[in-house]
Amino acid sequence: MPSATPLTPLMFSAHGFQPRCFALVPCAGVGERAGVGGPKQYHPVAGQSVVAHTLAALTAVPRLDATLVVLSPHDAVFEQHVPGFTGERAWVARVGGASRAESVANGLEELVARGAQPHDWVLVHDAARCLVQPDWVNRLIDECQDDEVGGLLALPVADTLKASQMGSSGEPRAQGTVDRAAKWSAQTPQMFRLGLLRPALVAALSDPQTAAAITDEASAIEALGHSPRLVLGAFENLKLTWPGDFALAERLLATRPTPR
Repeated sequence: MPSATPLTPLMFSAHGFQPRCFALVPCAGVGERAGVGGPKQYHPVAGQSVVAHTLAALTAVPRLDATLVVLSPHDAVFEQHVPGFTGERAWVARVGGASRAESVANGLEELVARGAQPHDWVLVHDAARCLVQPDWVNRLIDECQDDEVGGLLALPVADTLKASQMGSSGEPRAQGTVDRAAKWSAQTPQMFRLGLLRPALVAALSDPQTAAAITDEASAIEALGHSPRLVLGAFENLKLTWPGDFALAERLLATRPTPR
């Protein structure tokens, strides 16, 4: 198993390594909460599928050596929904698992098979965050490329947070107010070295109780005792989850120039 010790920039300069950056997009989910009658990543928004917008933005980041899309083994429609995802920097692997963590872990194994090294960076990005912009990805790379651990785009929580309990009729009721100080809302991409993220996910998935708590890559890194860097994201970098999110994304994309 690869070492879970962070790999520092000094290690690379000493050995002449030049880390590369790869994007990994888990795209094997069914998106049941979205209520769009099928996988939400293929739902049309502003003239293209959700994931087509996502991949167009990532492709517009020259610092990404390649983007790997992880699909379900049974996915027979990706190419139909993203006909423009072609070329030597456009990789597809039908190795998705039963959970996001499994799909990402399987995608990391695919990157290794394609020549990625432990010191290379992997930027994991949600297929359903189709409003991502190249500038945000570049900001994450700029702020994390010399970091020992890596990091993620995130936003400080601005809203009042409520803890809930179920009422007598099954309705949710506020139980109390949660202190929002030092609370951040995690986004993607999340950027970690392959040699750290790979064993972190392997360790998490080996324990069912731990695996249930791994909702993103940063949580797997945290489970090893590391503290990922928080890089300021953007309000528009929302994950399309609920039906109303698609109408909002439609309006935002309609007013935005095509990524260059």
